[in-house]
Amino acid sequence: MARRPDEEYDYLFKVVLIGDSGVGKSNLLSRFTRNEFCLESKSTIGVEFATRTLQVEERTVKAQIWDTAGQERYRAITGAYYRGALGALLVYDVSKPTTFENVSRWLKELRDHADSNIVIMLIGNKTDLKHLRAVATEDGQSFAEKEGLSFIETSALEATNVEKAFQTILSEIYRIISKKSLSSDEPTPASIREGKTIDVGTSAADSKNACCSSS
Repeated sequence: MARRPDEEYDYLFKVVLIGDSGVGKSNLLSRFTRNEFCLESKSTIGVEFATRTLQVEERTVKAQIWDTAGQERYRAITGAYYRGALGALLVYDVSKPTTFENVSRWLKELRDHADSNIVIMLIGNKTDLKHLRAVATEDGQSFAEKEGLSFIETSALEATNVEKAFQTILSEIYRIISKKSLSSDEPTPASIREGKTIDVGTSAADSKNACCSSS
């Protein structure tokens, strides 16, 4: 039986969202994958993921975006969560300085657990809260430059730069994968080339899909 058009893709890229609880990771995910925003979104429990298929450099890429709880009590999932991730979006809230201060701790954890070649983007979210801004754009930029990360500011509420952020990181992953397969005799890993789902040993497949579910 032929696969449905939305199931056909050249690559599967796993990207993780990390950062403190409440910075807007879940809404970035829902805005990118479903073009939805939920003001009443509750804190993520454990792990959730959603996918979206899009064109990157004339190739069809299925982006598998993972969202994790920022609370400390869910930290035990880290190793499994990062396994197989090719990209990471490290998110802070521009209206909450503490979430920006904690970025360095998240970055250390990411570098301890993830592949050394993972592509990392720093995201200052909630730019719609202009009157509450407490972290200057320049501070985010300088931290990103110092650590060798790409940087962008977004608003999941207003859909500002959300598409651009994901497109940028997926394009960067694609460039790295392409270079590797060109410069090496080894074939591109099957999990990337053929789009096998990465098993992280959690029941993430049971994640809730609905925004604002009335559970």
